[in-house]
Amino acid sequence: MVDKQLLSYLQELLTENRKNLFEKILKERTRHFTVVLEDIYQKHNTSAVVRSCDVFGIQDIHIIENKYNSYVSNQVAKGAQKWIDFYEYNQQENNTENCIKSLRGKGYQIIATTPHNDSCLLQDFDITKKSALVFGVEKEGVSDYMLKEADGYLKIPMYGFTESLNISVAVAIILQSLSLRLRTSNINWQLTEQEKEEKRMDWTKKSINHVDEIIERWKSDN
Repeated sequence: MVDKQLLSYLQELLTENRKNLFEKILKERTRHFTVVLEDIYQKHNTSAVVRSCDVFGIQDIHIIENKYNSYVSNQVAKGAQKWIDFYEYNQQENNTENCIKSLRGKGYQIIATTPHNDSCLLQDFDITKKSALVFGVEKEGVSDYMLKEADGYLKIPMYGFTESLNISVAVAIILQSLSLRLRTSNINWQLTEQEKEEKRMDWTKKSINHVDEIIERWKSDN
């Protein structure tokens, strides 16, 4: 639980513009959809995906590292990684399985993005269910294990000779479409009040220099 007295004290160190910005963005954040990256090895792609998640209000990113280690470039992400929550899966023999179990435990259905013929077209996707959208590398796509375990499949309509998009472009297209539909629906997609309070504290701390020292002084005075 967030210490509301501490939060109130720390927010006194922020400008009104900063606090108002936090409240504006918190209203738009969601965990109804989340993004999963499976073995993305090019850092500029991972970084661009992080930026898109922030832009379209996705709070969580899940990163599976079976073959490759992910790295976020601040130059590409433009600082977006500071405001997003990351969950990394790299400690097990099958990190994909571990990620799927974790997400299902949180109530998500697993949706693999793939140009399969039986994939649901983006415009027809049912947005009412909590969904984890899984993206893999361009050529190989998501792993065979992910395809086998997925609850559904999703694809972007394409009308040219090329059969795939850069992952960062695909993520942006899908999130833009789904987030727009979500925000014009009657679905309860926003963060809970407790989740908002937790992010309010997290973002406040990240906005204050030497915040740990400040918190220790506050504790000693109270």
